[in-house]
Amino acid sequence: MLAVPLLAVAGYWPVAAVLIVAERSRRAMRTPARDAMLAHATAELGRGRVYGVREALDAAGATAGPLIVAGVLALHGGYRVGFAVLAVPAALTLLVLAGAWRRYPDPAGLEVDEGVPDRRGTPRAFWIYLAGMGLIAAAYTDYPLIAYHFGRAHVVATPWIPVLYAGAMASEAVAALVLGRSFDRWGLRTVVGATLLTACFPPLVFLGNAVPAVIGVVLWGPGAAVQESVVRAAVTGMVGPDRRASAFGLFDTGFGLCWFAGSLALGALYDRSVTDLVAFSVVLQLAAVPVLLAVRPMSGAGTGRR
Repeated sequence: MLAVPLLAVAGYWPVAAVLIVAERSRRAMRTPARDAMLAHATAELGRGRVYGVREALDAAGATAGPLIVAGVLALHGGYRVGFAVLAVPAALTLLVLAGAWRRYPDPAGLEVDEGVPDRRGTPRAFWIYLAGMGLIAAAYTDYPLIAYHFGRAHVVATPWIPVLYAGAMASEAVAALVLGRSFDRWGLRTVVGATLLTACFPPLVFLGNAVPAVIGVVLWGPGAAVQESVVRAAVTGMVGPDRRASAFGLFDTGFGLCWFAGSLALGALYDRSVTDLVAFSVVLQLAAVPVLLAVRPMSGAGTGRR
């Protein structure tokens, strides 16, 4: 929580780089434990709903943050002031976390038995699921590359690039709620359907003019929502409560490695040919569909809420 506000006093780019790496490392350490704690409440409230609400709140914050900084810049406050202002939500985050810790010191007490088999080791369905999501991770373009393309190709005016990102985060927030409810009813079919939809965004973003690009960014948001909400909800149905934290750690590691490798490939392809980048992204996302469909008969994660 301190890393981003401290960018206000980073006078040199190596200091800023260290702070950014620290922020990403914090996220990596926090996420598996957070998802495992949330899983204890999924039996009563619904797997998709719990992770959908979490992602919607996260995306709402990601919408507000850039707009706050943009407002500071509009008032001629500068980036230093913009990052310093973010210390306020950081402090509020720590206060809320402390309150949650005092009220629910043992999140496992929220657990309701869903009948998930308590297997030794990690089930085969988990690894197949990770392979499918790894393909999507490698194929999915980060917004910084999209923003770079918008600026380089003059698709939209520069001031609109962060506004489009805020719009993408808003669409992600709404999509997370809808997809969460859908997952509780349809299971992994929700992930498959969303993947087929988001496979349409690369040609719109990278090959179109302003109007198709805006539509593509709107489609990009729900794809990000899937990866941070219902994708994780599926993991809770594949492993028993005692192994969820380690399962989320394995999943995040595999997903992150595929994302890193894919980002390198997408960047290299962009320098060579935008068309090749689009083909790479679309083909990998579509290739993930049959892999995800193979998971459904093997795991309760594919059947929706029981």
